[in-house]
Amino acid sequence: MTIKHQPGTTKGRFVLIDEERELGEMTYSVAGKDKIIIDHTEGFPGSEGKGVGRKLVMAGVEHARANGIKIIPLCPYARSVFARNAAELADVLA
Repeated sequence: MTIKHQPGTTKGRFVLIDEERELGEMTYSVAGKDKIIIDHTEGFPGSEGKGVGRKLVMAGVEHARANGIKIIPLCPYARSVFARNAAELADVLA
């Protein structure tokens, strides 16, 4: 499995690919120079039980850490990941 980041000027996404097939995506909006808003996380059909959503959110977290930005988890799934891992993710939570 590979996670690819596809950044854009105002929006971007992380996509998890396994054997050339997309298993899920997490999309975000850029909120200024130092924040992103995770607005959608989705595991596609056939990805059940593979932890796709969590892997995508954590890829966003690693991106935020590497670039000195914060995350606003608007997506309900991303919000739940942040709530369950509050201490571990506090450094990137806006």
